[in-house]
Amino acid sequence: MVWSLIRRRRTASGLPEPGSCGPGRHVLATERLLLFTPRTRLDVVAGLAASADAEAQRWLGTQADEVLPDPELRRRLLAWRPVGGDARRIPRILAEPYAPGPDDPLFLVCVRRSDLSYAGGLELQHVTGEMGGWLAPDCRGKGLGGELFRAGVELAHTHAGLTTVRAGAEPANTASRRALANAGFVPDRGPARHTLPDGRVIDAVWHRHDSATARRCH
Repeated sequence: MVWSLIRRRRTASGLPEPGSCGPGRHVLATERLLLFTPRTRLDVVAGLAASADAEAQRWLGTQADEVLPDPELRRRLLAWRPVGGDARRIPRILAEPYAPGPDDPLFLVCVRRSDLSYAGGLELQHVTGEMGGWLAPDCRGKGLGGELFRAGVELAHTHAGLTTVRAGAEPANTASRRALANAGFVPDRGPARHTLPDGRVIDAVWHRHDSATARRCH
């Protein structure tokens, strides 16, 4: 038990820590999740792998060239830990640094703090104030959705300086709507139909979260 705690401290030391935000890069933590701007290609593709299964894509509708269709490849990617998170050697191409573009949405990959496994992703359109998030298959049904969206609220209000953040969901997506409610979102007006990135059009309901004390982290 003692050894496992010592090893966890050592492996966690290579990951970004809350309070270490910089230009274009953010770090947040909840009780069970650590979220940060991807540092490597592995962080990016693992975040995408967490959302590439059919259940997630039913709601997300990611463009085809951004979806990883091979289930075995997704499983292998999600089995890695972030660079610095364990002693295994990461393929060189995946260990290459990643730098977000200045006009890109804010994207944070998230890992479970208990074992540093990849857990999902969070995306904030800092121009429109719209947010979306997802969890890897093994992380669903555990109450992590509320934590994920609470982190999204923090990202929007205390890192990106947005007074209002909005999120949409399909009416039948009760898990997402429950998670938004758990994060303090309230119903909002919005278009009854929404076009996903892959061109599909779905029914939509909207939610919002407001703050009178929004600020930027740097």
